[in-house]
Amino acid sequence: MKAVILAGGNGTRLAPLTLATNKHLLSLYDKPVIYYAIEKIVEAGIDRIMIVTSPHHIENFVKLLGSGAAFKSKRTGRQIQIVYGIQNEANGLAYGLCIAKEYVGNDDCLFYLGDNIIEDDIAPQVKNFKGGSVVFLKEVVDPQRFGIAELDKNGAIMSIEEKPAKPKSNLAVIGLYLYDNTVFKKLEGQKPSKRGEYEITHLNNKYIKEGSMKSVLLKKTWFDIGTFDSLLDASLYMREKSNDIKSKK
Repeated sequence: MKAVILAGGNGTRLAPLTLATNKHLLSLYDKPVIYYAIEKIVEAGIDRIMIVTSPHHIENFVKLLGSGAAFKSKRTGRQIQIVYGIQNEANGLAYGLCIAKEYVGNDDCLFYLGDNIIEDDIAPQVKNFKGGSVVFLKEVVDPQRFGIAELDKNGAIMSIEEKPAKPKSNLAVIGLYLYDNTVFKKLEGQKPSKRGEYEITHLNNKYIKEGSMKSVLLKKTWFDIGTFDSLLDASLYMREKSNDIKSKK
């Protein structure tokens, strides 16, 4: 399995911080935001990663991460592989994933939105992935901000609706997905939404329609650092976590 981290976007909600840099390069306590995504992926046993970002910021990502020498593969003990893809326009998550088509090839794919901070261990889902797709859900208090999953009485996903005015649940689909190697075939011919974007929800609903999507409910802390408050909350959380670890040594 290969991983794709989407680290583009304009980060307008974090301006003026993002006028000079990409939000994934901002500090989250003692590390850049992008480190948390890479570390989570490496902990799950994946050591080949493509980072997709805008042409304006790619030099900064390369300067920070290079080819991945700062991260060691759980599988081999050697450095992981980091490569880069350029998304010229911020025109949707699905379009960002398409950029990695040749890199992913015939492998399965973990697709990670790099501004998500996830505390749950995702290694079991990666190890046991048997095809189809898996989305990760988290209970939220403001479901109008997210793609929201509707489940049947047995817990199977019936639909996912993007930023609904009247949410059918409070289960947000967070920025982490597992897809089999049919994903790029499913993306062919997709048209932009009314927002002018190629929506990941369109892709997810294709998996739902064929009955091959599963879900995992996250139990631990999760942050989407797209706002000043969430970036600060995540930083304070990580500082407290780091201090707890130091105090136990």
